[in-house]
Amino acid sequence: MAWIVRLVSIGAGGAEHSTDVPRIARSDDLTDLAGLGLTLAESKQLLAGVQQEIVAAQARVHAAHRPECRNCGTPSRMKDYRRHGIAMLFGRVTVRLPRFRCAGCRTFATGVDWPPHVRSTPELDRLRAQLSALLTYRTAADLLAQMFPVDAGAAHETLRRHTFKIAEGLPVPAAPKPATPVEAITVTLDATFIRGCEDGERHLEVRIGNVETTTGGRQVFGAVAKTDTDLVALIRGNLDAVGRAKNTVLTALTDGCPGLRRVLLDVGITKLPILDWFHLAMRLQQLTRIAGNLPSDNPERAPAKAVIVEEVEPLRWRLWNGKAKDAGISIDRIRAVLHHFQGEADGRRSVAPSSKLWTALRALDDYLTGQSDWLVDYGERHRAGLRVGTALTEGTANFLVNRRMNKSQQMRWTRHGADRLLRARCAVYNGTLGTGFGQRFQAADDRNPPVAITA
Repeated sequence: MAWIVRLVSIGAGGAEHSTDVPRIARSDDLTDLAGLGLTLAESKQLLAGVQQEIVAAQARVHAAHRPECRNCGTPSRMKDYRRHGIAMLFGRVTVRLPRFRCAGCRTFATGVDWPPHVRSTPELDRLRAQLSALLTYRTAADLLAQMFPVDAGAAHETLRRHTFKIAEGLPVPAAPKPATPVEAITVTLDATFIRGCEDGERHLEVRIGNVETTTGGRQVFGAVAKTDTDLVALIRGNLDAVGRAKNTVLTALTDGCPGLRRVLLDVGITKLPILDWFHLAMRLQQLTRIAGNLPSDNPERAPAKAVIVEEVEPLRWRLWNGKAKDAGISIDRIRAVLHHFQGEADGRRSVAPSSKLWTALRALDDYLTGQSDWLVDYGERHRAGLRVGTALTEGTANFLVNRRMNKSQQMRWTRHGADRLLRARCAVYNGTLGTGFGQRFQAADDRNPPVAITA
């Protein structure tokens, strides 16, 4: 059996023009499933043929227009034709564009409002940017070559260049402002690091965060430090995108970094940011682990270890319930029995647990003293269904930065390249890369939405 796909174009006056695209031959024996339906190669050929005929018909209609000269306004005359190649999602096509010449001032014009210096369509550029944001450049190029009849610009360098071009053209804010303003917005801000390839920069700081509402609205943002990306304007744009109004209550959570707090202040969040529970919990977890490794090899050390282990949990309870000033009671009790571990020898490959405990305890005491103004009653916020830490942002760092640019990726980055790729990844996850591109976060049943739709 054989099939011929016929393409019929109907003009404005009802005139019809038909063209046959490539013939498809198939056997009627269904015992071989390899011959069932269209193959990938045949579908590529069919799509490329249909694309070529549609573009040719559009070019014929376009050539019928006679533009006026931009200088003197005189109608231009046909001079000749020029061929312009342009890459599209379903194959590279050649457009036959007319050139016009003004009889009065003798100037030339190509086509009618044909965009200059264009070698690919916006749809293909956005698809390249989306695949490059989710996959490595080489993998994205291979995927394009395998699944689509794209025969131009499929090299990984081309994908990188088009991704940067799309990222630089993304507006701020990247999404339209909702019609209904929200009552409260939570902003979480944190920093992570990726490997750098420039001289004197082993690692690059990446600042990332989330803007979320109690109704499930969410936007992610990120920027590499010391680039031309304005992080303050980026956060403001995302706040507007989720529905910020004059009466919206803004709550910020971040770690103890003064630089991140200055960013939040520049955004307009005058209320003191909350010290997130995640970083406190990590320090307490380290303290618990070290206390469990203390030796109990004599009658004095055994009860001392029991006291230390028992005091770690009250310390956690006091910090969780907003009694940070009482945390010094547990710290003083632990210090009071640490002298029983004097003389403990270091291991062959590690420091003695008592020395580690002393160092961790002093670091925690200094941390609480310096961050006392930003400590809150975390238990009360948790019972009210509010955020208590930047654990959500830690997850954002995983899927937004580490999965594509850090973990298991044997690559190093320039500031410009990492920042542009990060901008494209944020647009993909926020669903703002372009019409039909990107994937938005799914709203959850509870008040805290899931982390994201991952790549």
